[in-house]
Amino acid sequence: MQPPVAAVIEAHGTLGRLVAGLNDQQVAEASALPGWSRGHVLAHLTDNARMFARLAEHALRGELVAGYDGGVDERNAIIEATAGRSAAEHRAELAAHAAGLEAAWARAVEMDWGRPVTFRNADLAATVFARWREAWIHMVDLELGVRPDDWPEDLAVHAIDFLLGRVPAGTRVRAEDVRRQWSVGDGPPGTVVTGRVRDLAAWLAGRTPAVSPVSAEGLPALGPWPPHPPQRPDRV
Repeated sequence: MQPPVAAVIEAHGTLGRLVAGLNDQQVAEASALPGWSRGHVLAHLTDNARMFARLAEHALRGELVAGYDGGVDERNAIIEATAGRSAAEHRAELAAHAAGLEAAWARAVEMDWGRPVTFRNADLAATVFARWREAWIHMVDLELGVRPDDWPEDLAVHAIDFLLGRVPAGTRVRAEDVRRQWSVGDGPPGTVVTGRVRDLAAWLAGRTPAVSPVSAEGLPALGPWPPHPPQRPDRV
């Protein structure tokens, strides 16, 4: 599958415009994520771009490297160390690392997208989809006016594909506005959850939908975010 590079570049543009007028006080204010300021979210988005660029640059040379040599502890330390940047510093660093990531992807040809990376034991194409999710979901977390209703429809469809494992086996998820249905597992049909595609994606992502999806049996409890690495022993 061709990764949505152009869509991620568009998301980067939206993110840049979103933070263009941000001041230092707003950066220090709480985000929608518990315990994180807007500065934490911006630090994460910035370093996420740097990390994916690192993976891409090595993958294009046929090399496998860890996203973070120090694992999740290093990731968290970087976020904590850089969350307190000024608004201007956040804008500059975010723009620079987003541009660096786009430049790395621009060097990829069609065969390169299948090159393996350590992120989720997947391939280079998967990191493009991951960045697409990260950008749009965390724009909502910044609480600067972007809502799940602003997500592109194809991003919402992809997010449902990615997050479907959070609901119990047998659940059916039905997007009435785009006439799409997803089924979880091979078990007998169970709960049917219906709603608009963006609302379903927001619900599965743990964000607040504009209109809550509904189910006759009540919405099922969501399981954890898909694990990293994924629990798929058949993955090459």
